[in-house]
Amino acid sequence: MTDDQPADATAHDPWNTAGNGIDPVERLLAERACERLIIEFVRRLDLGEPGTVAELFTPDGVWEWPYDDRRVTGRDALRDYFGSRPADRLSRRMCTNILVTLDSPTTASATTYFATYRVDGYQGGMVPTRLPANIGHYEDTFRKEGGRWLLATRTTFLPFGGGTERLAAPSS
Repeated sequence: MTDDQPADATAHDPWNTAGNGIDPVERLLAERACERLIIEFVRRLDLGEPGTVAELFTPDGVWEWPYDDRRVTGRDALRDYFGSRPADRLSRRMCTNILVTLDSPTTASATTYFATYRVDGYQGGMVPTRLPANIGHYEDTFRKEGGRWLLATRTTFLPFGGGTERLAAPSS
């Protein structure tokens, strides 16, 4: 160690290159698998497969939203919750600043910023641009089970949010 290095190099190592003995290639593969879960979650919600979001969670997986004490636990409950989304809902979520941290060979955590554009009453065609319905971040934990990375918990934080606008019925 040189004089310009801190005594505890891992405390100042954002890439954790010296930490927990995980092979750098394995670290990259795990981080990428977790990033893909984050993106797949919103793709399934936005593009018509909301009930299948439950498959991305561990069997005891949890989705929670502290703002109104909403908490859904377990795949069956998650499938029911996300599957009950209105059939006429149009949404798109923009995710950015995805930061995955591998905590061990089988656990990880992440923070992701998002903006949600959403309306109900969608009948097709293009909807005029609106402000986002919600802007916030997800805090996720992941577990590797059976060789596959899954969401263990997702907590949704919404510092900016509002209700879902219902589009007016088309005039005849």
